Amino acid sequence: MKRLRWLLSLLLALFLIACFARPAWAFCGFYVAKADTKLYNKASQVAIARDGDRTVLTMANDYQGDVKDFALVVPVPTVLKEEQVKVAQPKIIERLDAFSAPRLVEYFDENPCNKIYRRGAMRSLPSAPAMEAMADARGDRSLGVTVEAQFNVGEYNIVILSAKESSGLQTWLVRNGYKIPRGARGLLRPYIREQMKFFVAKVNLDKFEENGYQFLRPLQISYESPKFMLPIRLGMINATTAQDLLIYILSPKGQAEVTNYRTVKIASNANIPLFIKNEFGDFYKSMFQTAYTKEDRKVAFLEYAWDMGSCDPCSADPLSREELKQAGVFWLDENPSIQPRFRPPSPYRSVFITRLHVRYTRDKFPEDLMFQETSNREFFQGRYILQHPYTGEANCRAGREYKRSLPRRFEKEAQTLARLTNWNIQEIRQKMQLGGQQSTSWWQMFLRWVRFN
Repeated sequence: MKRLRWLLSLLLALFLIACFARPAWAFCGFYVAKADTKLYNKASQVAIARDGDRTVLTMANDYQGDVKDFALVVPVPTVLKEEQVKVAQPKIIERLDAFSAPRLVEYFDENPCNKIYRRGAMRSLPSAPAMEAMADARGDRSLGVTVEAQFNVGEYNIVILSAKESSGLQTWLVRNGYKIPRGARGLLRPYIREQMKFFVAKVNLDKFEENGYQFLRPLQISYESPKFMLPIRLGMINATTAQDLLIYILSPKGQAEVTNYRTVKIASNANIPLFIKNEFGDFYKSMFQTAYTKEDRKVAFLEYAWDMGSCDPCSADPLSREELKQAGVFWLDENPSIQPRFRPPSPYRSVFITRLHVRYTRDKFPEDLMFQETSNREFFQGRYILQHPYTGEANCRAGREYKRSLPRRFEKEAQTLARLTNWNIQEIRQKMQLGGQQSTSWWQMFLRWVRFN
């Protein structure tokens, strides 16, 4: 029994050290929930690992329908060879999503009568912070289309095309069995004008069924180009509503940002009512929509920026070295780690992850996304805080003051939630009261002042 008590004491001591003996950028809290892509009915996801002009692009297919109808057309800056295309591990995008998702954390107030209690302690984080065999090529020339390369990768048949005009390219695709929607011609034209090539993929049904796949696996391409961009316009052809796009950019330098649209940090470090613990998904969707509308629906939101060597709090473990390579990080064995000050060495510290969330429509995002790498290694995360009040006896002056301050604190949380989500403030207060958080509005505080003065 003594040994058990000693072990528990040791674990508690180690926990306290982890919480309090950290550099100033850290905080201690309990991870509760995350706002990952499962919140959205449709959310395309792309991972981009880039160093200099070298890029590895991983595309997660969120195609819904019969795989025989699947067709992927992606503009690329250069002709790709077979060795530059592979099928990626399906779980790697899920890992990136889980690691970088906005998160809900909770803290518990100390006894205000204890000397170690400090109002607001441990509450905030610095504000930093795919073709079947090709048909005979006769007639292709008259359409202005050249087949630059064709090969099979996994369950995909791949062809790389160049074209002289969009109508010829659209005709070629239709003749060769690709179900291209109406309106593609106008969206293909700018890429042809820029002399870009077209990475075209569809599913090899025999391979797909032979291997018993349930879902389409991600495609990963590697290339060199000074253009750091992501073509999104073709994704709008079939779109009837706004499209959600999650982009995970991995860099040896620091944060990446969009250059042709504003990059805005998602609202973060907000204390919100305790009942949100059971409604975090609804909260985050409402908050994102509110921010999206406020910013006139034409910005990229930064949801996470952090060194892959750590997380605080962790909504998932950092990716291992092998997982990083699966995600396209090719420089781990060739570049020395970039070591920020005050941080112990780590083999993964040369990987900085930026998570961008873009909700786009044809009218608000008429251009493809252009990016740039920066040397900014400041940490940022979408983080939302549940602050549990102390509920025990507090028979001291500080305790009585603390108890009196709680209704005002709860009201501030209610107001914050209403502002972030546009939810009805009265309904918020009612839910808080049912959960034991009785708030006090400004007019209630005024009436109390009148009554006692």
